[in-house]
Amino acid sequence: MARPTALSGFPEWLPPQRMIEQQLLAQLQEVFELHGYVPLETRAVEPLEQLLSKGETSKEVYVLRRLHEDEDQLSPEEASSSQVDQSQLGLHFDLTVPLARYVLENAGKLQFPFKRYQIQKVWRGERPQEGRFREFYQVDIDVIGADKLPYHFEVEVPLVMAKALARLPIPPIRMRINNRRVAEGFYQGLGLSDTQEVLRSIDKLAKIGPEEVAQLLQSAAGASAKQAQACLELAQITGETSAVVDDVRAVAQRYGVESELLELGLSELAQLLDAAQDDLAGIVIADMSVARGLDYYTGSVYETELVGHEDLGSICSGGRYDELASDGKNTYPGVGMSIGLSRLLSRLFRQELVTLSRSVPTAVLVAVNSEEERAASNRIASALRDRGIAAETSQNAAKFGRQIRYADRRGIPFVWFVGAGDDGSDQVKDIRSGDQEAADAATWMPSAADLRPRIEAAEA
Repeated sequence: MARPTALSGFPEWLPPQRMIEQQLLAQLQEVFELHGYVPLETRAVEPLEQLLSKGETSKEVYVLRRLHEDEDQLSPEEASSSQVDQSQLGLHFDLTVPLARYVLENAGKLQFPFKRYQIQKVWRGERPQEGRFREFYQVDIDVIGADKLPYHFEVEVPLVMAKALARLPIPPIRMRINNRRVAEGFYQGLGLSDTQEVLRSIDKLAKIGPEEVAQLLQSAAGASAKQAQACLELAQITGETSAVVDDVRAVAQRYGVESELLELGLSELAQLLDAAQDDLAGIVIADMSVARGLDYYTGSVYETELVGHEDLGSICSGGRYDELASDGKNTYPGVGMSIGLSRLLSRLFRQELVTLSRSVPTAVLVAVNSEEERAASNRIASALRDRGIAAETSQNAAKFGRQIRYADRRGIPFVWFVGAGDDGSDQVKDIRSGDQEAADAATWMPSAADLRPRIEAAEA
């Protein structure tokens, strides 16, 4: 067999990297569940009609079909008219479309507001580059209401996500927030009718700069030079406290903008900033340039960056959407955020921002005196595992020096010697320090730091 070549955009981490990924996921999951979010997993495929309804281009959706499609070989169930056309299925490119479908299908079984977290792979046919993959993990939290969803959930979701991310051994985060009601109320008060086009233009500010955005506002959104300048002045406002509301009102007054929608958005934004000051001061900031160009956002919007790694772009984003799904009678609004986990991990691994204290789960290698005595070593290893200590038996009964070197190459910190003491007791050796002591498999315990591999953040 010829040596295989890697597929671009489909990451396969090495075992230590996968262990880091699993630990990060476990920490995120713990925070979510502490706040009452329940786990959810949905199928990998959705009807193409539903996938494309969100505005995703057909170039980015992977279609699912069998290599040899033959209708004569379909089962009666597959061939029935009640089944979705099997040639019209695609792999989901995010977890929001599957969530909307799941809520509609199970509304009668769910308790609202429905708070869920979801950790799954998604597929998107983008051009691979750093931080962008064709197959990647997303980590989502959402709160879904039935017909209505109180604003306080727009406060809860970003604070839960910020707490979860701040707990990880990664560089500091900065969560930038805004409220679409502020932006839309301001634009309408200026006399701009196509607010969605204005938002799409402002969303490009970081990429193309203010001069080109000003031109885009005039050519695409029909703004005058003065209106474009007002939009840019609003976008330049940032702040950590609710005092930012006064800055927005000052700009609005300068341009004669009066809007009930603007005032509602400012009131909501102040609530979120006040809540963040309690334990997330300096992490959550208001930034009027955050637009989130997608038109389904209707309230708060959020974007999160790694401090010092802003070139990576947002690693976690989301917002409020009032029409997640509707069955014609009931509407299900929601608010949610999504972490691009593979995007985050790619930066952590590429720049070695995190490492593991050891590269294997094993804490103890039980040495083998001779092949005839392997059963005794196996019993020790089993006794350690029963007490939650990861252990394995040496692969052969070589000289102890070779068994120790084997443990060292694997990164295993302790080697256990059966009956090696002068009194016939077992001995355990810390091969890093050379310390050796008598040990009993029924009571011995490594330090908490050595029990499991630990993620270690690189020094700043």
